[in-house]
Order: sequence, then structure tokens, then C-alpha cells
Amino acid sequence: MGLTGIEMTRFLLSLLTLLVAANVLGYLAERFTVPRVIGEVAGGLVLGPTVFGHLAPDTFQWLYQGFPAQGKLLGLVYQLGLIFLMFNSGLKFQPKFNRGDTSIGLAILAGSTLIPFAAGWMFTGFMNPADLLGPAQSLVAFKIVVAISIAVTSIPVISKILFDLGVMDTRFAKLVVAVAGIHDTLLWVGLALAAGLAGAESHQGIATVLRSTGATFGLIAVCLLVLPRVLRLINGNRFNILVRASFLGYILAILLMLALLAGYLGVDVMFGALLAGIAVKLAFPEHLFDRVENSIREISFSFFIPLYFAMVGLQLDLARQFPLGFFLLYLFFATAVQGTVVYLTCRLLHLDRLTSINLAAAMNARGGPGIVLSTVAFSLGLISEPFFAVLVMLALVTSWMAGSWLRFVVKTGRPLMPGDEKVAVVKPQEEVTLDAVPSVK
Repeated sequence: MGLTGIEMTRFLLSLLTLLVAANVLGYLAERFTVPRVIGEVAGGLVLGPTVFGHLAPDTFQWLYQGFPAQGKLLGLVYQLGLIFLMFNSGLKFQPKFNRGDTSIGLAILAGSTLIPFAAGWMFTGFMNPADLLGPAQSLVAFKIVVAISIAVTSIPVISKILFDLGVMDTRFAKLVVAVAGIHDTLLWVGLALAAGLAGAESHQGIATVLRSTGATFGLIAVCLLVLPRVLRLINGNRFNILVRASFLGYILAILLMLALLAGYLGVDVMFGALLAGIAVKLAFPEHLFDRVENSIREISFSFFIPLYFAMVGLQLDLARQFPLGFFLLYLFFATAVQGTVVYLTCRLLHLDRLTSINLAAAMNARGGPGIVLSTVAFSLGLISEPFFAVLVMLALVTSWMAGSWLRFVVKTGRPLMPGDEKVAVVKPQEEVTLDAVPSVK
């Protein structure tokens, strides 16, 4: 049965308020040199139980929980935003390093993945799981989530920071994006396995664990080795009516197909969306890939993704569900571990001190993937609500720290990395101005 007119009006009003708050506060955040994602989440915080729900609980209830199906409808939009975010993250995947940077990239990749992951795993021994575990009560899956939260780096946020600074074509930016792309793909494998382990423990079966692990790695192999070749064969085939009928529709069909396949195999749907982006990246030539990225970016970053981040903020209750002392300790540990590992790795490779600090700062930005990690883990029942808030705030604060440092270095006129001295800074286009139409004489 469809929605009544009043229910549809209330649902659209809730979307409108979230969309406006996310875009406006995201824009203002950028104007104050803060990553846009922080402003978008802040939009949800202002409208959620942290501020609006605390000051006017009845109005908050009427606007966002006014009828039984409203939560499910908002949840659907939320999930679609997450799917588009993961797909766009996959499109940023960079499998190749610049010549001469391969050894640097591989060393940073290994150091920033293995050591922080192991440190996060051991750190759980000093935590009290009783207050942090979710309904799934899976200690192993919880440890994996903690380990990933220490090691994860944000492709979308660090790419956006570098783009806003006008240095996306530098050696530094290409190295960071390439490392982060491979790095995050490995960590999403870990999250997919954590989800499988939680389900397996609930069914008390080792066979379920093996099936989940096999399905995860099988899907990765298909998407990286087989699917790009298949897509290259059918993209220009004259019998491919869909690509001629709607190019964007064709790309969205690939996205939904991979998400559907992942769900059918028992792998997290969001991981399927990430692999869909990587497969498309590998399957299309550069001129067509630019068209793919441009087509998908507008609808994603103007509607679905801002709504997703706003709804993340809408779920947070920092006034009552936020352990500030534990967060500060967790922030210090996560930043110190990742920053120290990357810095020392760079120094061992004989990179200068400033370059080492810059790379350490960039790899510490957890941004979107950190928020996705927390929301997926929370939705799967792997973590509690207070720990969910801690992980979201960790992602936001580390992104702000990384963006602020890199912006400071660029403003001083120093290159982020040797070899970038003569690279021109290309500023992104400013916001659209709606000038009056000139009169025709």
C-alpha cells in the first residue's frame, strides 16, 4: 500500500531539511578550510537528537519519526547514499604508481596497513568489550572493526582535500591516492570477513566462515580479473542496447548487478558497490571513464551522499551517548600509531622530514571510509551506539587535522614532496554565480 498524501509530504519535508542542512553546512565548512564531509555530518547533528531533538523533542519526533514507514524510507535513502559513496570510492582506485615511486608506495602501503591493524587488534585487550560490543556479540568481528579503524585512510576525503588545494596533479597526490586506493580495498576485505564471521558465529558453524571467506575472495577475483575483460567486450557491442539507450543507466546497472551479486553470495552489499567502481575503472578507456565519473558524480555528491552523511549525524546523540574521555584516548592512539608508522617508514626510505610528515598526515585522514566502517559495523550489530559515535568522530577529527596541515604547507609555498616544485597549483572552480542575463542591444 502506498503512502498517504500527508505521509509523503512529511517524508519529503524530512529529506528537504536534511539535504539543505548537509549542503549548506558542507559549503560553509569548505569556506572555512574544513573538509566538506564534516559540514555534511554537522547538518545531521544539528537536526538530530544532539541539538534539535534535544531542544524540541516533539517536533523532532513529528518530522523524522512521524509515521511507521518513515524510518524505513529514510533508511533506504541512507543505504543508497552509502552505495553511491562506495561506488565513487571504487572509481578513485589507482592501481599504478608513478615511475620511481613504486618502492615508496609499497613500503607505505605495507607499513600503514599491517602495523596499525596489528596495533588496533592488540589495543582491544585494554578495552571493555561489555560497553562496546553490539547485539551480534562477536568479539573477533569487533576486534577486526577496531583494527580497521586504526588503519583506514579516506580516498574521497583526501582526494577532495588535494583537489581543493589545487595539487591533484602533483607527485605527492598521485602517490597518496594510489596507496590509499589499494590500502582501503584490503581493509574492506577485512570488514567483509568481519561481517561473515559475525553471521557464522551466530550459526555456530566453521563451514559458514569458510564459505564467507571464499565468497569474498572469489568476488574480488571476478571483479578485478574477469569482469573488466567482459565489460570491454560488451561495452561497444552492437547488441548492447542498454548502453545506447542510456549510458548512465548502463553504469548504474553494473553497480546494482555487483551489489546484488555480493548480497546473494553473503558478502556485504556495500563491498559489492566498491568492487563495481573498481571494475568500471579498469574496464573503460580514459575518455569514456571521464564520462562515467562526470555522470555519476553530480547526482551522487549533490543528493545521495550528502543525505547519507547527514543521516549519519542524525543517528548520533553526542549530548547523552558520547564517552568523551574514551574518545580522546582513542583519537590519540589512532593518530599516533598511523602517523608514527608512516613517518618512520618514509624516513627509512630517506625521504626528507617535511615530506614524511605530509605523508603521515594524509594517511591519517579517515573521512568517508571511517564513517562507512562505523555505520556498516553498527548496522550489522558489531559495535554499540556509543562506540559508533566514537568512530564517526574519529573519522571527522582526523580528516580535519589532515586537511588543516596540508593546507598550511601549501600556503607557505613549500612543495608537499620533492619533484612538485614546478607544478602549477590549479584551483578548483568556484561556486556557481547566477548573474543577471545581459540585455541584448
